[in-house]
Amino acid sequence: MRPENYQAKSHPPSNEYELFIGPNHPGIEGNYAFKLRLHGDTVIEGKADAGYLHRGFEKLMEGRLWIQNIALVPRICVPDPVPMEVAYSLAVEELCGLEVPERAQWIRVMQLELSRLASHLFTFGGHAATTGMYTPSYWGVADRDLILDLFEELSGGRVYHIFNIPGGIRRDIPEGFLERVSSTLDYIESRLPDYDNLLFTNQVFVTRAKDVGILNQEQALEWGVTGPNLRATGLTFDVRRDDPYLVYDQLEFEVAIESAGDAWARAMVRRKELLESIKIIRQVLARLPDIQGPVRAPIPNPLAWNVPAGEAYARVESSKGELAYYVVSNGGDKPYRVHVRGPSSMHAVQVLEWLSVGARIEDVAQIMFSLDACPPEVDR
Repeated sequence: MRPENYQAKSHPPSNEYELFIGPNHPGIEGNYAFKLRLHGDTVIEGKADAGYLHRGFEKLMEGRLWIQNIALVPRICVPDPVPMEVAYSLAVEELCGLEVPERAQWIRVMQLELSRLASHLFTFGGHAATTGMYTPSYWGVADRDLILDLFEELSGGRVYHIFNIPGGIRRDIPEGFLERVSSTLDYIESRLPDYDNLLFTNQVFVTRAKDVGILNQEQALEWGVTGPNLRATGLTFDVRRDDPYLVYDQLEFEVAIESAGDAWARAMVRRKELLESIKIIRQVLARLPDIQGPVRAPIPNPLAWNVPAGEAYARVESSKGELAYYVVSNGGDKPYRVHVRGPSSMHAVQVLEWLSVGARIEDVAQIMFSLDACPPEVDR
């Protein structure tokens, strides 16, 4: 925690030391590094150091055909790749004036919420491990694998699906897929009391996470914090509800919030979102059988596709926060410019560096995991 009256102090150099965490370290969220300067057990400076994984996506996309970039964008956020595919596709569709078939829109929503579930389960495990609790980490990975099984059946890829393309999706869902999704949701929902008992109401986790890494609403808005990290400060903002895309305006769900703005509040927002995502997917499962038709709009030959000149901005609500693509076309077969507005570039650098000052050394990893950033997105 960084006390409200915290004042940076100068200490004799002999009492200060540096600690380098990462890029391959269990206390770091992905291939990332965090350089700390400490006095005793207290952090007096933290510096984020990105660039240890994929990098330069925006420039790479300028040299690839429009359709080829679908294989590149999921790598910008490995635990939650579907929003990357969908946001990029929405921007290209806006440039081309493509109307995505209704059935494809519902299937996209189902994928987005399954990806959110998988991402949050992964994050819970990492956050728990930073407080010395490893069983939830094993549970989170194992339960997430059940969702990856569904993605593998749907697209052929467990991690990088490359399934959403400009105009819709690559193919329709396989026979019996909706039943298998429903069965997986039943299982995950039945597991939530176990997660509550072992993690969210566990006194070890509650004591370690409460009042740690406090971010108030004014700071969050000033810095451009979004997603669960913003909603943990008490602000009810969600792109799915406030700027609906696809068919989210036809779905019923609550925007999960907490008010404390600390590591525990951020974890609890994500815990609440699990139930809301399950609720959304169940609505899709109920409606999808009655929505027939094609799953993609006709597009030109993808290898010789000149997208009309113009610019487009498309945003979605990923598990990490607001994700947007700004895409510029000069009328050629490749993007002229692409800019990714991802939440992690703020959460994993400015916010993490600020919250770490005044924190104890054992809480630095927890603060990072509570912010739930995607390292490759920082150095995109």
